[in-house]
Amino acid sequence: MHDIKMIRAEPAAFDAAMARRKLAPVAEALLALDKTRRESMTRSQELQAARNALSKSIGQKKRTGEPTADLESNSLQMQEEMAAQGAAAAALDLQIDEILQSLPNILDPEVPDGADEAANVVLKQVGEPRLPNFPAKQHFELGEALGMMEFERAAKISGSRFTILRGELARLERALGQFMLDLHTREHGYEEVAVPLLVNASAMYGTGQLPKFEEDLFKTTDGRYLIPTAEVPLTNYVSGEIVPEARLPIRFAALSQCFRSEAGSAGRDTRGMLRQHQFPKVEMVSITHPDASAAEHERMTACAEKVLELLEIPYRRMLLCAGDTGFGSTRTHDLEVWLPGQQMWREISSCSNMRDFQARRMNARYRGADGKSAGHVHTLNGSGVAVGRALIAVMENHQTEAGGITIPTALRPWMGGQEQILPR
Repeated sequence: MHDIKMIRAEPAAFDAAMARRKLAPVAEALLALDKTRRESMTRSQELQAARNALSKSIGQKKRTGEPTADLESNSLQMQEEMAAQGAAAAALDLQIDEILQSLPNILDPEVPDGADEAANVVLKQVGEPRLPNFPAKQHFELGEALGMMEFERAAKISGSRFTILRGELARLERALGQFMLDLHTREHGYEEVAVPLLVNASAMYGTGQLPKFEEDLFKTTDGRYLIPTAEVPLTNYVSGEIVPEARLPIRFAALSQCFRSEAGSAGRDTRGMLRQHQFPKVEMVSITHPDASAAEHERMTACAEKVLELLEIPYRRMLLCAGDTGFGSTRTHDLEVWLPGQQMWREISSCSNMRDFQARRMNARYRGADGKSAGHVHTLNGSGVAVGRALIAVMENHQTEAGGITIPTALRPWMGGQEQILPR
């Protein structure tokens, strides 16, 4: 959500920022509505002052027995015009808000221009893409051959884009989630939070899922929504609050199920479990002072990278271009892992700095050390990482010629010391 005062001060700069998102100029139309709204508010205030003076005159005349009918008629007319001006200003407020809430965040100056992922920039790479000295299988081929990954039975029960994991693969997925959560809480300074999986519309609006992305959400019959990511409840933890500056940064991590309709993904990744309606994910959220969010973004990305390094998976950090950066983000780092079965890099984590974009929607502020000054906090979120995609990456990168899976050394304590998953 953008501050109309900022647009009023620098309309050309705002239009230039929106142009990077391939949007038409909007400042002139917004400021015309804002001007009319402020004129209505000014007129209403002038009428209120005139009516107050008139009321005082009416009182004086009544005390001396003079007639007041004409003055009272004028007062009534003023009251009616005040109501009309107030209604006009409120309607314009709604119209302005509808436009503002539809506009994406302003991109960081370092974000490269570009229409889609082809223009994303590789910032670093750790490990080399590798192929085993035998034909590499994709995760679903491995899982089905092991008898531990079932898609047809999941479809029988729930429909497409669901998976049933059994036995050691189910345990491996659980171990991955616990390993990540323990790493972030024990070594990276995040506080573990168990979050609700159902949230209200206000929470979805606060983090930017509503109204723009409603078709991607699962909505219940009572008007609540299944969370698409734990970012929603974690970030909304401070909605409507003023946080003392001394409490910042706040760092939360949660392992939760996530739910997405994948409305725009027809025909994409239909085999396997890369794109599911339900999936577990470890989410990191930071709430910071505005001066600290850029450094926090780097820190958060490094925390997600540590997961991949410990799992011994080749990865690269991408800086997303303008056309690929999400609606609410000012700058996003994607982490992509190498999948030898697909012989492709695939995204496994996105770490985004939202600056004050979400905080304005949530009215989340901080109070300075002087106890008086207050501004909006900055919010950041990142997957640390998507558990299902980590399972895929471990399976494909650590597959054996016999069709088994070697468990990464760092993960073995969460697997009871088990070193391999062997074919049955």
